[in-house]
Amino acid sequence: LSPFSAGLELSVNNHAADFTLSTELGPAISLSCLVHNSSQAEELLWYRGDGQVGLKDGNKVNISNICISPVNESDNGVTFTCKLARDKSVQVSVILDVQFPPQLSGEETLHVEEDKDVTLTCNSKSNPQAQSTWYKNNQSLTLQQSRHELYQTSEIFRLSIRKVQKSDNGTYTCVVQSSLGKGTRDFYLVVEDKKPVFPKEAVIAAVVVVTVTILFGIVARKDTFFKV
Repeated sequence: LSPFSAGLELSVNNHAADFTLSTELGPAISLSCLVHNSSQAEELLWYRGDGQVGLKDGNKVNISNICISPVNESDNGVTFTCKLARDKSVQVSVILDVQFPPQLSGEETLHVEEDKDVTLTCNSKSNPQAQSTWYKNNQSLTLQQSRHELYQTSEIFRLSIRKVQKSDNGTYTCVVQSSLGKGTRDFYLVVEDKKPVFPKEAVIAAVVVVTVTILFGIVARKDTFFKV
């Protein structure tokens, strides 16, 4: 602390130390910063992360208020800090803990050839973090270690199926659930017949035969022309 600011303290919403503020999506929240133990006018600064917040005149001295409206997902985890302008080491920070349920819906149809691999992906943010469950035709999906693989992060929920078979046809449902609610997304998996694959050697041989046949035909026609 600077000797000129010794004894000065700040508080944000009556908190003299850094704290976390839990809130929900939508409603506005206000943060009020107040100078304590000051005998003169003290200018205050607000920061969102590393960026300074613009303040109007009359909202900078001894007390300063900012409003976050509306609160949205991008505010989750953001730090707001009030600092003393002449000694920025005098400060109080608040971290926003914006809680919201999983936001997931819709449907998707996937066509995949038999014996190919397929991946079903759900993207969903939530706070607190959600967990996923997969269903097939409204029944809990029985995972086969050799064919099914699950992958999950805080925002991605993925089911991979190796070498799909006709028995894999059906509706797969991704259910993402937290303590605040759940979201679902349906995937209609259509396994199509395996396309026939012709050996390269057979294709090349067929092309050669056709080419030779055409050449012999042309030569034969020339012989005919000369004999007339």
